[in-house]
Amino acid sequence: MLFVLLRGPLGAQTLDLREPRQLAPGAQLYHLNAPSLVNPPEPMSVWLLRLDPTLIELRSVLANDEILDTEVVSTIAERHNAIAAVNAGFFLPNGDPAGVLTLDRRLVSDTRRPRGAVGIIRDERGVKLIYARLKATATLTIGSGAGKRMVEIDGVDTARARDRTRLYTPSYNEDTDTAAGGLEWVLDRPKGLVRRSLGDGGRPADALRVVSGPHKAGKTRIPASGFVLSFGGSVRPAALAGLTRGARVSIDVSYEPLEGEPKPWASAQDIVGGAGLLIRDGRDVSDWSVEVFNKGFAEGRHPRTMIGDAADGTIWLATVDGRQPPLSVGMTLEELRTLAHRLGLVNALNLDGGGSTTMWVKEGGRGGVVNNPSDLAGPRKVSDALLVTPVPARRQEPTSPPPKHDAPKPQQ
Repeated sequence: MLFVLLRGPLGAQTLDLREPRQLAPGAQLYHLNAPSLVNPPEPMSVWLLRLDPTLIELRSVLANDEILDTEVVSTIAERHNAIAAVNAGFFLPNGDPAGVLTLDRRLVSDTRRPRGAVGIIRDERGVKLIYARLKATATLTIGSGAGKRMVEIDGVDTARARDRTRLYTPSYNEDTDTAAGGLEWVLDRPKGLVRRSLGDGGRPADALRVVSGPHKAGKTRIPASGFVLSFGGSVRPAALAGLTRGARVSIDVSYEPLEGEPKPWASAQDIVGGAGLLIRDGRDVSDWSVEVFNKGFAEGRHPRTMIGDAADGTIWLATVDGRQPPLSVGMTLEELRTLAHRLGLVNALNLDGGGSTTMWVKEGGRGGVVNNPSDLAGPRKVSDALLVTPVPARRQEPTSPPPKHDAPKPQQ
């Protein structure tokens, strides 16, 4: 019988992992029934995915490929032909992500509250993860040169609010799903003009233009290659006076990590928000006050989903079952961090948990959920999932194709 012995920082208890189930090259599955993972010992069930970053791809995918929806992890994974998958970010009941979310370098959910986040960078060498407590915001620039005006966008791909500006991307829905009574402008670029991907580090060759608006009926259609800017009021504010047909506009994104430099975040194809950064660069994060979540969330034992990596870049995904005393009691954030140490992780982040905690894997051509989700109805529908897929036969840079429309340009 094969054993894998893992040890975290000096003094940490060794974790014995039995022989794994091989899902695919670079993807191994482990299961722990280990009451000793908590003190005093309690029933505990933990499922672990060990991933070789040079042999797999890791990406975040929306439920039904749009913001305003939810879907169980299994059908998201099956639709994208994944090897394995876990639930990812926090979300509202309608599927609206509750934290930062970037897909294929396109910000689809912003946040002004710095919470733990993981960035996924894919290149010809494989997958690399970066971690920080992160803020992400978007800014609209109207005009150019000395007469340009910059307007802060109050939210991306989220419900409109009175006297607030919202930016809607094609990831949101076919339209803005808004009621009459507001003002909406369609931002796109003239047909036939060539654009560059933001992956080359340059500004689009052809700037966005205001092609129509203001529309007042709501439910404005979102162009596949552009955006809709929406204002929650019937009287145009002075800051938006320059939004006239044909006006040149641009959209910039700013990533502000509390730890480290912003530049790597502009290089991440995907960014997923969590709540509770546990370890960063080998150092424990124990003061979560800046992330602003309640005491019960951190100190209560709940089902948990975690992502992390070891010093050699090996990626681990973990699901901890909970709220089922005969099977598994769940973990506090501190207990989850202890598990991360015993796995030898130097970075670790708590993702959405509770009834959302789900791990799906494919073995022998058939897929299924391996953990025991805590909801009586079974696996909960979620807004997005982290998918493990086979590495392409030939890695290319960038590994993901340019988006159908230019992403907001990150500021560095």
